[in-house]
Amino acid sequence: MTTFYDDLETRDAQTREAAQTEALMAQIQRVEAAERSCLAGGGKVAALGDLPHLPVLRKSQLAEWQAEDPPFGGIPVQNVSHIFQSPGPIYEPGGSGHDWWRFARFLHACGIGAGDVVQNCFGYHLTPAGTMFENGARAVGATVVPAGTGQTELQVQAAKVAGVTAYAGTPDYLKVILEKADEMGVSLGITKAAVSGGALFPSLRDWYADRGITCLQCYATADLGMIAYETKPNEGMILDEGVIVEIVTPGTGDPVTPGEVGEVVVTSLNPDYPLIRFATGDMSATMEGPSPCGRTNTRIKGWMGRADQTTKIKGMFVRPEQVAALVAKTGADRARVIATREGESDRMAVRFEGEGLDATALAAAVKDVLKLKGEVSIAAPGSLPRDGLVIEDQRSYDT
Repeated sequence: MTTFYDDLETRDAQTREAAQTEALMAQIQRVEAAERSCLAGGGKVAALGDLPHLPVLRKSQLAEWQAEDPPFGGIPVQNVSHIFQSPGPIYEPGGSGHDWWRFARFLHACGIGAGDVVQNCFGYHLTPAGTMFENGARAVGATVVPAGTGQTELQVQAAKVAGVTAYAGTPDYLKVILEKADEMGVSLGITKAAVSGGALFPSLRDWYADRGITCLQCYATADLGMIAYETKPNEGMILDEGVIVEIVTPGTGDPVTPGEVGEVVVTSLNPDYPLIRFATGDMSATMEGPSPCGRTNTRIKGWMGRADQTTKIKGMFVRPEQVAALVAKTGADRARVIATREGESDRMAVRFEGEGLDATALAAAVKDVLKLKGEVSIAAPGSLPRDGLVIEDQRSYDT
């Protein structure tokens, strides 16, 4: 029998629309009263359907505002307990209030609650993912082991001693922990996994299921918090109750036909950080019909690629502007980042084109600029494809 986190998950469409419209009007008032308004040039809004009258706010614009008016670009932020820095750099506020990022519904859907001990393997340094999941875990009454990433043997020891029952982290790192535990002859009691920050491939989900672990994923960002979450495998992601999501034609902000793939644009109803029509750069599509689990909000198909070439590798975004910075730093003529998959893990290769390049210096530059390690190779001048791509994602998301 399905249990729900709260009554908001099962509201009828009219009740939800009325409540979200009221919250949206309040957000618009907050933003209009701010020193810098992201609504400049927009039309009048009186209902959810009027949102396309407002301009889309993109990360590049937010970064410019933050450079002029640090740290949050003049957006009316309140109740801040944390300041985070994500790649870009982009600065995000965080709060310590109850379920501030709205992760509780997702963790509840994963079966995580009072009595569970969660090994939180998201990062706690600068970027907010670790704190986001911890905030949600506290909201559902779970105990947290703030493990972060790396030191796999210590991760195994901590999971054993603390009696860990649930995992939070990127999809592939749990497999690394479990395989290390097997190697060490340690039996762990993990039966639930709440993952994000990378693709959950069907084969990897099946691998966990064969070990008695239910693995569900969510879609969230550092700026917006929770956007959508799974309640059962392969049934889409249900939109969180604290956001309004539009699927639009990339570059225009115009809504697509229901079911058509487009860019995810999100309006956050969090009064502490009002972002209106914030473009995620991610692609998705709505799904027909209600979820079989009984929750009534709209479903989306989950992450379906990027509206631009920005690609997530090993849980970190790699952006075209970073590749440009890499070329400038190394003196190469061109560079191409290639994302592939080896087993259940992401792999990155960087191909440089140019003369007089040093492989060791290139590898150091890759780590410094992209914040990731990858295989480095040097191609002959003129040999890289002239197809406009600087980031090529060769991973398949269907197997």
